[in-house]
Amino acid sequence: MLGALGFRVEGDLPNLPKFVIIAAPHTSNWDFPVGLAAKLALGLGAVWIGKHTIFWGPFAPILRAVGGIPVDRSASSDVVGQIVAEFARRPQMVFALAPEGTRKKVERWKTGFYHVARGANVPIVPVALDFGSRAVRILPPFTTTGNVESDIAELRRLFEGVKGRNR
Repeated sequence: MLGALGFRVEGDLPNLPKFVIIAAPHTSNWDFPVGLAAKLALGLGAVWIGKHTIFWGPFAPILRAVGGIPVDRSASSDVVGQIVAEFARRPQMVFALAPEGTRKKVERWKTGFYHVARGANVPIVPVALDFGSRAVRILPPFTTTGNVESDIAELRRLFEGVKGRNR
């Protein structure tokens, strides 16, 4: 499926039982099929969250089957705490999401992924969805320091020059 989309995977996933994946940039609906194809090609059992409105009709069971968990972003429900608790409960877990939280251009990333990684004491694995080179590029694991602003700035630098589908 990944090859049919014209993409290839560059790099290797770390041999770790638990980590958070951030995939960026998130600029298009095409990011999901590319990311899903990479997940399947790598045999990765990652879970991910998406806004609850995409989990409707016949798509709901399919999205759940590929690791999707619906989240109602209009309600405060301590999603970070729930995911951290899930990391503690499971012997192995990979949690993936887009740090922008939307397909629109944003000046600041959401920080939930960071707080999940800190709370669960797991590294962050940056994954670049580069439509310019048609590659899903897996970067080395990043260990948080507790300095949110500095760490997020460093993570964002890793994605400089990566071309999203629509930016």
